[in-house]
This record gives sequence, C-alpha cells and structure tokens, in this order.
Amino acid sequence: MMIFRLVFGLLLFAGLICFAVYIGTKQPVWRHRGILLIKWTVIAGIGFFAVLILERLALLL
Repeated sequence: MMIFRLVFGLLLFAGLICFAVYIGTKQPVWRHRGILLIKWTVIAGIGFFAVLILERLALLL
C-alpha cells in the first residue's frame, strides 16, 4: 500500500516539475514529458484504487 502511495506521489511531483521547467524554458519536450508522467500518474491512481476495491471485496467473501 505504501509503495502505491510513494509511486503516485513521485509521479505527480515529477510531472509538476516537468511543467515548471517547460514554463521556464518554453521547450516543448518538457511539456510532452509532463503529459506522459501525468498519464502514468492517472494509471497508477487507477491501480491504487483497484487494489483498495479488491481488498474490500476480499473481506466480504
């Protein structure tokens, strides 16, 4: 559980850093990296909530 939180937080932080660098340098490569990291952050969030739901379902069975 803690690993999912750590991965989610680090991906979100890295995405925000990439967008900040894009604002500072105006190089499109940083915006693309930021968008890619945000996509993976959403996927990690979906995985995190899927694990939570599966844990709850396991308790019900």
